[in-house]
Amino acid sequence: MRLPVRGSLALILLTASPAHPADGILAPGAEPQLLQERGAGEGPAWHPKLGLLTSGDGSIYRRALDGTLSVYREGAGSNGLAFDREGRLVICEASGRRVTRLEADGTLTVLADRFDGHRFNQPNDLVLDSRGRIYFSDPCYGDRRGMEMVDSQGREVEGVYRIDPDGRIKRVITHEADRPNGLAISPDGKSLFVADNNNDTIGGARKLWRFALRDDGGIEPASRTLVYDWGATRGPDGMKFDVAGRLFVAAGLNRQNPPFETQEEPTAGIYVFSPDGELLELIPIPRDECTNCAFGGEDLKTLFVTAGGTLWSVRLNEPGRTIWNAR
Repeated sequence: MRLPVRGSLALILLTASPAHPADGILAPGAEPQLLQERGAGEGPAWHPKLGLLTSGDGSIYRRALDGTLSVYREGAGSNGLAFDREGRLVICEASGRRVTRLEADGTLTVLADRFDGHRFNQPNDLVLDSRGRIYFSDPCYGDRRGMEMVDSQGREVEGVYRIDPDGRIKRVITHEADRPNGLAISPDGKSLFVADNNNDTIGGARKLWRFALRDDGGIEPASRTLVYDWGATRGPDGMKFDVAGRLFVAAGLNRQNPPFETQEEPTAGIYVFSPDGELLELIPIPRDECTNCAFGGEDLKTLFVTAGGTLWSVRLNEPGRTIWNAR
C-alpha cells in the first residue's frame, strides 16, 4: 500500500534526492500472517537458537524455531527486549522501573534502576550501538503519581538514557522529546531516531525525530529533525532497520480512540522509510495497537510484528539488520 508523502516529511530532505521506489520491499505475494493470539504485546527480539522472544501478559514468551510457544521468564513485567553481541537478553522492565540483563548462567543483573537518586518511570524500549552502549527510553504512560524523575529545576522528565559498558548512566534526552518511546540507531551510528508518542494527551506529540549522535554517545540538541508526523492517529512505537538502511516503524490505529486519536481512515501497520526519510510504504496490520517489530527467521527476511497482544509475520525481500549480523 503506497502512501502519499505528508508535508512534514519535506523537513528532513536536506538535499534533493531521487525517489526510492516501494517496489520490492515485500516478497512476491506476501501478506501479513497471524501467528499467535497471545503473549505478544511488545518487545520482539530474535535469537538464532532460541527463536523469537516477546513481552506479553506480564511475562516473556518464547516462540521456538519450530513454532512452539512457552513462557520464557514468568512475571518479568517487561516491554522492550534486545540481545547483545554476547547473546545476553537486555530487558526493559517497565513494571520494575529498571533495565536488567539475563546472563548466560540464568542470573539477572540490574543495569540501571535510578538516575541521580530517582527511580525511572517505565523503561520502555532500547537499542544497542556498535560499542555495546545501551540506549533506553523512559516515558510515563497512565498514572503519573509515582513519578520521581525530575530535572535540576524540578520539572518532570520523560527522557532517554545511555548505559555505558563500564556501568555509568548518562541522560541523553531530557526535554527534546515529549514522550520518547521506540529508539533506533542508524547503520552508520551517526543518528538516533526517537519515536515521540504522547498518545493519551489531546494534541500530544505523535512524531518521529532524528538527532545527530556524537562519537561520545550524546546528541546534538540543535540537530533535531522531524521525519514524520502521524497527526491525529496513534504515533510511532518500536522500529528497526533493514540492511538497505530502511526504517520499519510500528504506528497508527485501525479505529478511532476519541478524544485522543480521531483519524478517519485505518492507519495501523509498519511504516517503511527510505534512508533519506521518504515514506515508501505502509504494511497494514489488521489489529490494534501495532506496537513493535523485529527481523528474524534463518535468513532474517521475516518481519515479526506485535499488535494488540498478537503476533504477525510478513516476508520481505531484504534481510533485517540485527545485532547478530551488524557490520
